[in-house]
Amino acid sequence: MKCTFGCKNYGKCGTCPPNTPSVADCRDFFRGYKTGVVFHFAKRVDKPEDRFAWTRQVNRKLLDLEREVFLSGYYKAFLLFMDSCNLCESCSGVREKCQNPKLARPTPESMAVDVFENGSKDRLPDRGSLRLFPGDEPIRFSFD
Repeated sequence: MKCTFGCKNYGKCGTCPPNTPSVADCRDFFRGYKTGVVFHFAKRVDKPEDRFAWTRQVNRKLLDLEREVFLSGYYKAFLLFMDSCNLCESCSGVREKCQNPKLARPTPESMAVDVFENGSKDRLPDRGSLRLFPGDEPIRFSFD
């Protein structure tokens, strides 16, 4: 719901709702994982829109890391972007017309993860586990 009513990218980005899987499909996706890594980045910008150039750079570097992890034998490695996908200057808003379909990634929020509830640095220790959906097995994580 937050994406639908609280985000200006709703329906405008191929990796944002309604172009993402259903909550049930997201739950099934995450059930396939036992371990995850949570990165915590701190960056101050003058205006909120100034963050896009920075997140674009960081997400591209994290995509390189995802590939290295994949090539190291972790074939399920999958990055979730820290911000709406902005690899391209303009987005068609439709997944099928994506200019970078192999690189585009959704955010945790668009995959039904409550980042503020689960990802708060002061709520989570450096290592531990979090439960993405009530009743599910927790996923182990570490902040790096």
